[in-house]
Amino acid sequence: MKVYETATAPNPRRVRMFLAEKGLIEHVEFVQIDLQKGENLTPEFTARNPMRKVPVLELSDGTCISETMAICRYFEEAYPESPKLLGETPLEKAEIEQWLRWIEFYMAMPTGMAFQHTSGYFKDRMNCFPEWGEDCKYATERFFEFLNKHLQDRQFICHERLSAADLNAFAIVQFARVVKVRIQPTQSHLQAWHDRLAARASAQV
Repeated sequence: MKVYETATAPNPRRVRMFLAEKGLIEHVEFVQIDLQKGENLTPEFTARNPMRKVPVLELSDGTCISETMAICRYFEEAYPESPKLLGETPLEKAEIEQWLRWIEFYMAMPTGMAFQHTSGYFKDRMNCFPEWGEDCKYATERFFEFLNKHLQDRQFICHERLSAADLNAFAIVQFARVVKVRIQPTQSHLQAWHDRLAARASAQV
């Protein structure tokens, strides 16, 4: 199996951390795609993912799966003996999914838009609106505060054990540094959670 990724991007990191926590990272070959050079825009890559985004999982039979959580779902189902990161009971699965969507819509997407619209990284292929990027940055800051309050009496985001929600949130919190959004001194609960995640081996992949 191959995962086409850009190592510095947050979504591929979410997949790598997921695989590391499940003990599956050695099962995969990682192929680097240079986004700034437009390697994701080539006909070869477009054939794997018509949305031209990373990461993409390519199975041994040539089947390709795009989208971060779709890839994670594949590994969760294909390797049932590995640690469950998307929940075990119907309630756990639903609540983790709820958090994954909140993290995606209210933190990952604003952070990504802040980066794209304020950095000019993709200015050769998109219209940039810096004011919109700044507004997105503010949305990310608000979600940081929301997470800080939520984590006041919790070790992990839900069910008092590690889940994909923690991995996704951690990757985005770290990536947010590129748009100068950082955990504030007043956000001690978020900082403690971040430090717990940073100490795990999966944070090093």
